[in-house]
Amino acid sequence: MELTLYQVDAFADRLFAGNPAAVCPLEAWLPEATMQAIARENNLSETAFFVAEPGGLRIRWFTPHCEMKLCGHATLASAYVYFRHLAPQAERVAFNSLSGPLTVTRDGDLLTMDFPAQPPQQVEAPALLASALGVKPLETCAADDWLVLLDSAAQVRRLQPSMALLKQLERRGVIVTARGDDCDFVSRFFVPKYGIDEDPVTGSAHTKLIPYWALKLGKPRLHARQLSARGGELFCELRGERVLIGGRAVPYMIGTITL
Repeated sequence: MELTLYQVDAFADRLFAGNPAAVCPLEAWLPEATMQAIARENNLSETAFFVAEPGGLRIRWFTPHCEMKLCGHATLASAYVYFRHLAPQAERVAFNSLSGPLTVTRDGDLLTMDFPAQPPQQVEAPALLASALGVKPLETCAADDWLVLLDSAAQVRRLQPSMALLKQLERRGVIVTARGDDCDFVSRFFVPKYGIDEDPVTGSAHTKLIPYWALKLGKPRLHARQLSARGGELFCELRGERVLIGGRAVPYMIGTITL
């Protein structure tokens, strides 16, 4: 069996930036162990698979270690593959997923995802969190991730957390954020317990960041940057219980998997 595999840099307008994702369109689902093995072999933060089912397209995402319930950048990359290679006349694609229906629309080269908002709630920071980050948070919130407010974009950029300590925390990962210098807000995202020390650009983290900053700044439309080494740019909007997360994508590679 031969499968086509696409690698796309998501939330980027140039190669070698944003977050690379592998995308594998399938005619029928492979065994879960096979999809997990492909993701492990790709060794990217996420590999997306999608299949046309009677109810529409269904998407699944795998890290090298496990299946995830939601992944933004690999959904953006999958939509890019769909629009460019499978349905070049389409302007909208809908994916069914473990997190419900997810739609992506395109306007020129800008792709915009419609995801459920996950507003974080303010909580008292566990002592381990501050120890792991090496800084005292200004504010700590939580959803399925920790969200930590820091003093400045420069502090976010300089941060060198202890991955060993972050692994000991409850919840999926840790988002650190601050007001931006040339944008509304910046962030970084650490997920070492899932085999990803730092994710380059993270759509799912912005399902918490967008409602958080929309409330803090008093406006629904936001311009964001993720300050990883690769960097990424996101165009965001809060719409009630949903968030719009926009970005661009750049193709890197098309290959063939032989099973």
